Amino acid sequence: MSEQVAAGNLSTQAASGGVLVKLVLFSLALGAVPISSYFLALKYVWNGNATYAAITAVFAANIVLVAYIVVSLLEDKQILAPVSKSVEKRKRQ
Repeated sequence: MSEQVAAGNLSTQAASGGVLVKLVLFSLALGAVPISSYFLALKYVWNGNATYAAITAVFAANIVLVAYIVVSLLEDKQILAPVSKSVEKRKRQ
């Protein structure tokens, strides 16, 4: 029964934590950052070399993806810490 309560608390905390807002922001960043970095690198960094500008855009997209993964893992640790402590207390009783 306590596992069900812990799962319910976890889903409630996840919904109130703005997970959807973060997903939307990172989705928009995943679309905007590579395109803008491509055109900026094409014009200002690589002087018209499209291949290097495309590599720059791919690198920028990977940075956004890694940032999303890191933020998700950090948020998951913050959410699970209070839940795991309460489960440990209940097991001791």
